[in-house]
Amino acid sequence: MGSHDGHCYCQGTGAKCLSASRIPHCKGLVLHDCHAEILAMRAFNFWLMSECHSVLAQEAQSVEYTNRHTNDSASPYIQRRQADISNANIKRGPEPPFEIQPDVRIYMYCTCAPCGDASMELCIAAQDDPTPWAIPAPETEPDNTPSDTNNESTRATPLLSGRGDFSKLGIVRRKPARADAESTKSKSCSDKITLRQVSSLLNYETSLLVAPTENAYIAALVLPEEEITRVGCARCFGEDGRMKGLKGRAWPIGNGNGAEIETGTGDEAVVGPESRYRYEFRPFQVLSIPTDQLKSQWPFRKPRASDPISEIESDDQSQPDPAATMKKAKPSNLSSIWVRAPTVPIPADAEGAPRTVIGDTGSKSLPSLRGSKTGLFENIINGVRQGNKLSAPGLRGASALSRAKSWSYCEVVLGSIFPPSTESAGPVDGDADGGRVNAGTGPPVLQTSTYREFKEADLTETIRARRSAIQSAREVLAGWVPNSGDEAWGLDVLVDTKKRKR
Repeated sequence: MGSHDGHCYCQGTGAKCLSASRIPHCKGLVLHDCHAEILAMRAFNFWLMSECHSVLAQEAQSVEYTNRHTNDSASPYIQRRQADISNANIKRGPEPPFEIQPDVRIYMYCTCAPCGDASMELCIAAQDDPTPWAIPAPETEPDNTPSDTNNESTRATPLLSGRGDFSKLGIVRRKPARADAESTKSKSCSDKITLRQVSSLLNYETSLLVAPTENAYIAALVLPEEEITRVGCARCFGEDGRMKGLKGRAWPIGNGNGAEIETGTGDEAVVGPESRYRYEFRPFQVLSIPTDQLKSQWPFRKPRASDPISEIESDDQSQPDPAATMKKAKPSNLSSIWVRAPTVPIPADAEGAPRTVIGDTGSKSLPSLRGSKTGLFENIINGVRQGNKLSAPGLRGASALSRAKSWSYCEVVLGSIFPPSTESAGPVDGDADGGRVNAGTGPPVLQTSTYREFKEADLTETIRARRSAIQSAREVLAGWVPNSGDEAWGLDVLVDTKKRKR
């Protein structure tokens, strides 16, 4: 949002994630983690990519190429990298061509405290018996499970449950689940948000397009007053909490290899004027919404035991026992995703323009949020679009936020920068007749054949710095077990082999 106004650009709801045994069968078409916070962050990156795509499409239709190298931008949210404005090679440069506008600040609102370390005190207080649960026999990472990190020590680290072991604080946890549910390797929302304090909100695909600056990080996490424990948030997210080992460390873009430097030691002078493009630990503020304001603005919030009886649905208001009238909230298996449309609509004839980026919900009208047009709207069940099977989602069942479609859309946008050629490697826009954007003179990302190659390719200095920063953050967090197994597939998974009904 800008410095003088605030708008919602994406939102997500949900409280489900896949078990570890399902991951190898996803083939990039299924969302592993459908907790609301994770969907919202993925949705933000989708919106940012669509904003980049919109700007590139407008530039391509501009009469004068020089418009690319001025401070005038088609978007109030992103602009060309200022260090590159006078660089005539930016059109073919391998580094991210955009940065977020300097007056933009990102705020993340959560209706509940993120699962994991930030909410452990709330979890303890909600128990009838706050005694820590008995610690079960350690469940360790199998030796034959491939690892996508260099931290071999995590392979023998026990996987802790989401809510158990109350006496252990400041640790990496997996998503909470029922005691009889199959375990997952998806890390808690607290842990994933904490990692974003180092890697920024930009995911891998968006990092190929947008440079990491200070305002690419969350400025503040906003929570209901009743969902905040200051001790837990300080331990989980604060600069003197579990991440204090990263204070004073940075991974700048501009020293040639993305190597780490120590801030405040003069090392920034070696990097040069581009040192503001960097990864580093940037703790955010934790802001609160007063309970009275929350109740008045959101009457359908999650009920709490402390709510007065009159505020809880009950047929018998004369019940004297509060426990008898307390309404327990049950998590739904349905998740929803809403993303705002790009500032300027992407022309239908733009290079690589998707036929549509709006999810098929079966509705003839699309929702708007306080006047904002919809760019994406999907309902998700079990990681796939509603109405499709988890066992065989196919092209139609894959969410626009899935790995396969995110990679595909990233190639579409990169294809607007680099000279494209078309080959029959698979679709990029959800159309079975489409071709894959490729470029002999483009970055290696446009020439990879599997998702693993895409993520491991030696692409740019920005990506090298990002990998180094994430690896260091995981080492400080300790116990970060990779949720691997869904990497050995290519964009051919997006080929629609089913005949459409006429």
